[in-house]
Amino acid sequence: MSQSIPLVDLKAQYRAIQPQIDAAIQGVIQSTSFIMGPDVKKFEDAYAQYCRADHCIGVSSGTSAIELVLRACNIGPGDEVITISHTFVATIEAIYAVGARPVFVDVDAQTYNMDADKVAAAISPATRAIMPVHIYGQPADMTQLRAVADAHDLLLIEDAAQAHGATWMGQRTGTLADAACFSFYPGKNLGAYGDAGAVVTQRAEIAQRVRLMRNHGRTDKYLHETLGFGERMDTMQAAILAAKLPHLDAWTAARRRLAARYDELLATEVDPSESDQTKVQNNSLILPSVDPNAEPAWHLYVLRTRARDELIAHLRADGIGAGIHYPIPLHLQPGYSELGYNKGDFPVTEEVADTCLSLPIFPEMSDEQQDRVVDSIRHFLQKQRR
Repeated sequence: MSQSIPLVDLKAQYRAIQPQIDAAIQGVIQSTSFIMGPDVKKFEDAYAQYCRADHCIGVSSGTSAIELVLRACNIGPGDEVITISHTFVATIEAIYAVGARPVFVDVDAQTYNMDADKVAAAISPATRAIMPVHIYGQPADMTQLRAVADAHDLLLIEDAAQAHGATWMGQRTGTLADAACFSFYPGKNLGAYGDAGAVVTQRAEIAQRVRLMRNHGRTDKYLHETLGFGERMDTMQAAILAAKLPHLDAWTAARRRLAARYDELLATEVDPSESDQTKVQNNSLILPSVDPNAEPAWHLYVLRTRARDELIAHLRADGIGAGIHYPIPLHLQPGYSELGYNKGDFPVTEEVADTCLSLPIFPEMSDEQQDRVVDSIRHFLQKQRR
């Protein structure tokens, strides 16, 4: 029996760079600088340079990155933040954590990112910020969103948890808004070996407030200038991330090659004359669509089909680790029913949630592994047509 193909293969990544990772871990152990050690600043400086940004502040997770940015911008009770429902729950957990209210808009039918045309109608006197999510690693339309934010004197914040190294009009995520929030969860394109995150910004005042708040609000060991939290990046994670960062561009290039190869191999299963709606009705495939201004990082390769549940069962039976990101939109999650949204409020979001399927994609994936995934999909489609 063939070996299984995971959605992401962290073991393969470790094997490829084991000497650098082992040396990084051993260096932290030998130094015993486990909290805010020199590796934290080393990584912050390197990641700021990578993003072409002025400031990077390492924090404990992507969720804490969003919360600390909101607090640094004085967003709190009575305020609203516009975002999307087709994302991981952490996006709105952070909004709730500061006492603000998330307000959803629907996503674009092609990119599954925030539909910039719908944002203006969602703005109220309580709105303080717009927070697009660069879903699956493709940047949202930051040009139009910046124009809307500026027209209404609102903050623009990137949830870039899935978009390390992605670009919009040639500009990297991290510098497309007032601040950006990154996650280094292990499965991310740049992943730690535990939780970690970062705030990246060009604005010195935001950077300074986040630096203070992540470390108990202190400027000295027992001098606390402001409200603070224990949201520091762990030194071990910083060392691991610093060892991985030089490989990120090569990993991103590999992901882009694999995404293009999926497009090419699966194109034979797509009728270009059919509309997306017809494809959905016919249980055929809708391949990812890329905005011409974007160069995605391809954190995920997501296709759509009405036969999603049957296809994922077929793939898993073939030993292929397909996934679903995300099957239940946030506006329909029981824990957030008090927001007052109902089924049908965001039809594109709901359609994507019902039909999306993530295929395996990771830099170390071989052509032979990818061929197996595609062959399994073709076999499934052939059975469907009989």
